[in-house]
Amino acid sequence: MLDFTRYLRPDEVEAALQAFAAAHPTLCTISAIGQSHEGRSIWCATLTNQATGPDREKPAFWLDANIHATEVTGCMGALHVIQSLLGRYGNDPRVTQLLNERALYIVPCLNPDGMEQALTSPIYVRSGTRRYPYADERDGLYPADIDGDGQILDMRIADPDGGWKISEHDPRLMRRRAPDEVGGRYYRVYTEGLIRGYDGTQVKIAPPAQGLDFNRNFPYIWAPEGEQHGAGPFPTSEPEVRAAVAFLVDHPNVSCAIAYHTFSGVLLRPYSDKPDDQLPIEDLWTFKEIGERGKALTGYPHVSVYHGFRYHPRQVMSGAFDDWAYHQLGIFAWTVELWDMVGAAGIKERDFIEWFRNHPEEDDLKLLRWNDEQIGGRGFVPWRPFTHPQLGEVEIGGWIERRTFGNPPEELLEATLAPNTEFVIAHALMTPRLELRQATVDALGAGLFRVRATVANSGYLPTYGSKRAEAVQAVRPIEVELKLAAGAELVTGELRQTIGQLEGRANKRALWGADYPTDNLHRMEWSIRAPDGGTILITAAGQRAGTARVELQLG
Repeated sequence: MLDFTRYLRPDEVEAALQAFAAAHPTLCTISAIGQSHEGRSIWCATLTNQATGPDREKPAFWLDANIHATEVTGCMGALHVIQSLLGRYGNDPRVTQLLNERALYIVPCLNPDGMEQALTSPIYVRSGTRRYPYADERDGLYPADIDGDGQILDMRIADPDGGWKISEHDPRLMRRRAPDEVGGRYYRVYTEGLIRGYDGTQVKIAPPAQGLDFNRNFPYIWAPEGEQHGAGPFPTSEPEVRAAVAFLVDHPNVSCAIAYHTFSGVLLRPYSDKPDDQLPIEDLWTFKEIGERGKALTGYPHVSVYHGFRYHPRQVMSGAFDDWAYHQLGIFAWTVELWDMVGAAGIKERDFIEWFRNHPEEDDLKLLRWNDEQIGGRGFVPWRPFTHPQLGEVEIGGWIERRTFGNPPEELLEATLAPNTEFVIAHALMTPRLELRQATVDALGAGLFRVRATVANSGYLPTYGSKRAEAVQAVRPIEVELKLAAGAELVTGELRQTIGQLEGRANKRALWGADYPTDNLHRMEWSIRAPDGGTILITAAGQRAGTARVELQLG
């Protein structure tokens, strides 16, 4: 059992998955869906009750995490989901129903190379460890642990042209210099590091040696490096991304998905590049309905990336997972940004991105108070003097970003994860699900039988998933097949036929009243001549809604 009091490295994650599968062999299997750049396996846990059918014949949900190297909370969140579902099966009715009727595909660490580096080195890497976009080192300031304390923090150096000053309310805090401010002591603030090619005067910033961003490498509106930093040389150029894309294309039973990231405490949905009015209105309503359920369970608001999480007001992101999954496959896909230190400090109402560009000094003071009172000051290193080999006298200090803003301190980890596990359970239960109901046989005499059955969708989503999936024909129509006993013959009806799609409880939003049609049902009827009786098998199969079977006795 994991206690979620520390962050696991990739080899420990693999060991945990193997232990889950060994302890729950009928509920959990693991398989490698690909290999990372450095040759590590990318492990996927498949959770379902195998006694009630194979995973591919059930509606399914996808959860991945840690596509970004330092966002290690996501990996622990995925492990929390796995452990919770396996531990609660048989005791929690919702979890038991979920694993009996549906399947979950969970990839705790989509980026094991980056995760390993993030947990063993102070060097920041966005995603993968492959050098990109340059094969060689470039001039400029590059991050380095110059004082040997095992961390890369910030450096401040006195400079009359600097844009920063020390706060008069707390000497740890750096505040921006006002546009017309003169006559004070000012500083430049840099990432702790060394300067390659330094001429003694000008400080340039070197591009990152490992500049890939896997969440810009998916095929949706992919753009080259000059337009989208980190995108890679072509869509799915990175094996980690290619593994996720290939898996989802090969598993059309997935209709809902979440990608765990950090940070901000927000539920993000497509699109990144276009406003809400360009989504099918039914899908927009469904996204919002799912988001409201997520908000109730996690406390996180839900917004579209375009409207509430753009890094620049006149630029859009390209190549993101949730955009690709929704636009190409019609999957209701979310990016869940786990953990919100800013909110934990009491700063709730804010623009998630603009806040980092501009916020009042009081907010920074609240963050420092939270650090001092809630985690014993462990998140911030006070400034201390250091003689830089190139810049001379500097001070080094600042936030330990990976364990404050980027990820919760270990003692707050499980409290961060548990509500989000409940959202995964709720979201997975929203998938469509085929059933065969009211299956009957009536003997009409002389070896003739009338067979009736109702194909039903008992799920929240329609059997096609989303209107976007319907538009791009990502899901084939439901097929119903009748298999006869030896010696029997079909008199009326068809042995194999398609019946289109069935609606769910979604897309039922009347302005007034609630007289909804039973468009989640389809009635079937056959006449069969079987002088010797025997059994027949009715099978209804939908790519997103699963497979239902019923066996009937004739005579």
